[in-house]
Amino acid sequence: MLDRISGLRTVETGSTEAEPTLSVRRLSKSFTNGPCVLSGVDIAIRPGESVALIGANGTGKSTFVRCLLRLIEPNDGDIRMFGLDVRALTSRSLRHLRSRVGFVFQRHNLVLRLSALSNVIHGAQARMSSPGSWYQALAPSRVRDEAMTCLERVSLDGKACARADSLSGGQSQRVAIARMLMQRPEFVIADEPDASLDPRAGEEIMRLLHETARERGLGLLFISHDLEHAIRFSDRIVGLAAGQVALDVRSNNANPTELRKFFAEERP
Repeated sequence: MLDRISGLRTVETGSTEAEPTLSVRRLSKSFTNGPCVLSGVDIAIRPGESVALIGANGTGKSTFVRCLLRLIEPNDGDIRMFGLDVRALTSRSLRHLRSRVGFVFQRHNLVLRLSALSNVIHGAQARMSSPGSWYQALAPSRVRDEAMTCLERVSLDGKACARADSLSGGQSQRVAIARMLMQRPEFVIADEPDASLDPRAGEEIMRLLHETARERGLGLLFISHDLEHAIRFSDRIVGLAAGQVALDVRSNNANPTELRKFFAEERP
């Protein structure tokens, strides 16, 4: 597929004034007795920049974002985040690094028997080791107030006391984003946050992530299979094919017709 879309290969960089929040060079990953999933991937994301990661199924997008925080160990390459050599970090230092990154998964990973508010409070666990970060009843007032502010930011303050298992898919994803905000992240990674949602809810979630990143000056990297979302909610679009970066273009210069060719061979 890479050869067939090589005509799309375009690289346009943004401002070089700020040091990248994330810098990846020559990242490679293969699995035992399996093909090479990533082969020499390079990418940099600067503070306040929103980047959409696109490509067909099986091109290594989810593997790539998991390698960034060593949820999957890469085979080779250099990963630097906040100026730190991620691959050289000890277990303790890696946990601290992960606490600085908000990760939004397709699966909301809420504790279903707990309230929306308690789930949001869990976002404070990275900076609180006491039971005050477990349940809303145990949390100090300042923590509850902050969690309520995060729920208000996602327009769910009216559902604070509702159990997570009573929420719709869109509401659950909003709670997951509020929990991420409670974490006070410095960088956000979202793995298809709109994948399990209906079109309206998916657009609301993407707009919320984009606006939040802009308001707080956060770098945002999100995987998307929706070309409209990729164009509307990013500054740059990066495409993977055959485990390599085959596309890196400013979103305002992106050609939707050409981008559709990028997904022409997408497999179910």
